[in-house]
Amino acid sequence: MGWGTEPEAAEGRPLPWSNDEWNVAAALCATQLPLMWLAWWFFVGAGQDDHGRGGGAFGVLCLPLVLPLLGVVHSSAQIMPAATLARLLPRRSGPEWVRHVVASVLVGAGWAVLGHLVWGWSPRDTVPWFAGAGILPVLFFAPLRRRAWGGWSVWLRSAGACFVLSVAGGLAVAALADEYEPPALSDGQLAGEWRGDHGAVLRLAPGGRAGLTRVPSRPDFGTYRDYTSCSGTGTWSRNLSGDREGVVVRLDGDCGEETSWTIGGSERSPELFALFGDPDAGDLLFLTRN
Repeated sequence: MGWGTEPEAAEGRPLPWSNDEWNVAAALCATQLPLMWLAWWFFVGAGQDDHGRGGGAFGVLCLPLVLPLLGVVHSSAQIMPAATLARLLPRRSGPEWVRHVVASVLVGAGWAVLGHLVWGWSPRDTVPWFAGAGILPVLFFAPLRRRAWGGWSVWLRSAGACFVLSVAGGLAVAALADEYEPPALSDGQLAGEWRGDHGAVLRLAPGGRAGLTRVPSRPDFGTYRDYTSCSGTGTWSRNLSGDREGVVVRLDGDCGEETSWTIGGSERSPELFALFGDPDAGDLLFLTRN
């Protein structure tokens, strides 16, 4: 069933969408997701500290399953409802594809506002992304919906386009994006009080002595916890973990094992962080200067 060709469409009333049209919309949404992620990486994520979190390989393996699902969700939540809304708009407001673009932007902005009301998302950050996510699929949907797509052909083309866009875009972003550089802190800059959640205080004194109050530490061997909370005294020293500098804290007592804290943040707002547990889903804890 094509739209704009049936009598009901001519009268401006919405029609049920055919499976082929829905399929095309979902495939287009899935195709643009790598571009959306690369755009986010370039404008938001580039130059930010990843804090040592891994997981890239597993995520790549899941892409063939995740992208089609997200494409279906996106098309169902924004593209196709906007297409129905575009039919309800007066014809004098412009061609149907123009009305569809405008409606898609409005629907995306509506989801961003809902996110702000329910979850407290920042409209300044979410409205441009949610509204912009509905533009490219609509622009390509108008000509592609009129073609006959047999079986999985549209999804095979979507997979090929995703691969090309991911490789080409990834190389371009990697070449142009800024890399994160952790601050270079001297021993004197490291000395002082570092505070974290739940009253955690790490005092690094000049000369290598340390005082701890409820500071997260590596648990003792055989303890089935990601970390334990320790108080007492100990020592600290600089260490190099991979290509990042940090401090290693050793306690005098029996609470926990030595714990490495990596230097992060910026020159103006330095931080110490440690990842406890699984690299992908563990607890990432921070200490900031008092």
